[in-house]
Amino acid sequence: MKRYCIPAMAAALAILVSPACAHNAESNAEGQTPQFIRTSNGASFETDFTVAAEKTVNAVVCIKSFTTRQQNPYGGQGGYDPFGMFDFFFGGPQQRQQQPRQQQRNSEPVQSGLGSGVILSEDGYIVTNNHVIDGADKLEVLLNDNSTYEARVIGTDEATDLALIKIDAQKLSPVTFGDSESLKVGEWVLAVGNPFGFNSTVTAGIVSAKARSLSQNSRNGKMGIESFIQTDAALNPGNSGGALVNLKGELIGINSAIYSNTGSYSGFSFAIPTTIVKKVMTDLRQYGTVQRAVLGCAVAELDAKIAKEKNITAVKSGLLVSTVTDRSTAKELGLQADDVITAINNVEVHNYAQLVEQLNKFRPGDQISVTYYRNNKKETKTGVLRNTQGNTTITKKGDFSEIGCAFMKLSDENKRSLGISNGVKVAGLKNGAFRDAGIKDGFIITDINGRAVNSSDDVEAIYNQIMKGDDEDKVMFITGLYPTGKKYYYAVNLAQE
Repeated sequence: MKRYCIPAMAAALAILVSPACAHNAESNAEGQTPQFIRTSNGASFETDFTVAAEKTVNAVVCIKSFTTRQQNPYGGQGGYDPFGMFDFFFGGPQQRQQQPRQQQRNSEPVQSGLGSGVILSEDGYIVTNNHVIDGADKLEVLLNDNSTYEARVIGTDEATDLALIKIDAQKLSPVTFGDSESLKVGEWVLAVGNPFGFNSTVTAGIVSAKARSLSQNSRNGKMGIESFIQTDAALNPGNSGGALVNLKGELIGINSAIYSNTGSYSGFSFAIPTTIVKKVMTDLRQYGTVQRAVLGCAVAELDAKIAKEKNITAVKSGLLVSTVTDRSTAKELGLQADDVITAINNVEVHNYAQLVEQLNKFRPGDQISVTYYRNNKKETKTGVLRNTQGNTTITKKGDFSEIGCAFMKLSDENKRSLGISNGVKVAGLKNGAFRDAGIKDGFIITDINGRAVNSSDDVEAIYNQIMKGDDEDKVMFITGLYPTGKKYYYAVNLAQE
């Protein structure tokens, strides 16, 4: 294998000489002006990452999660894979082995996850990935100076894989936010985190791509992250939730995913841009949940084949509208099938990832302009964004107590007498969603949304899943029976108006 010295190669490439150039070079020795000789007088190649590293390492923390339930050793619950094809720093299959039975029987919390986080404020607010802290019974934060704090969860957002946690500390070293939209492909970036538990590890790479979409399953109207910063900085299990910074030491992304078949670095990694991070963190701190705005139309990315079929000649890229939802911003704007959306607030959107990134910056009630082409003619209209319920009201954080009842376990004798294998009994009914749906005291729930229930914890887990999801209809479809044996079905609306 040949080995090259980069400085030597740079010197060799500084002057390109053709045969004609050689002749002119010889003529130059006789006092004639040389021709065709090109020299590089551009800026020097800057590879000093020390300033950015020094500004960042104290703002990045190590997060250890503890649980009494069996989980993956590198964060989350092992099976969480929102893109279906990427390991989220959990490690590969060989790292998802079952824990020893003695450890599984231990009721004391044991370390089940390891990740990173970034300090946002001097008083202890920290951003990390949702999958780093998901399902944890206890969170421990280790700072760069080796001080340790227990953290509490302020809010989480599964759709963007972001979470906000808080430690009781003062005079911390928060990160400085940069502008991810001004980031350029080819620009140098640093990744700072805790791979495999090695604290304050810094790796370097370049921005390989922007607005990178990792999946094709979010075009059904759900607002998951579809716009990642792709880099070739080496990331491994434990980097998840850490910082991606530019050479000024400014945060431009939260590291979240790697493209890998093994769970370890294989060449590319992905970060959530700060344009989304800032909005989600502000919402979680202020409201406890993300205020998510939607445009209200189904779209497809325009390509040459579709453009030819639809006789679209004015633009070569954009989002082709297929259907428009009632009570939506798209309906208010008058968008129609075969319109091609090309910009949001004058920011060009060439693909679905860019469209989602722009919409994730806004809340319901914000006014935006949408530029689109209809019959090859450009139009721009202004409208007010709405939420999935078709209004602009603030979405409240889901509280299980708003159901308005308690749940009692059924004895084996009760189950046998009713001829059922599972179920929980509604008790202490008061004002709330269950009473509004017509459910009465003593009703026995056997399943919710097709899932069998046996305890209050089962009901709460289903409730939380519904409330965290992005489905427009937040409904519990309940099947059960009364002690008389008569079967009933109820639909419990959990949407906050």
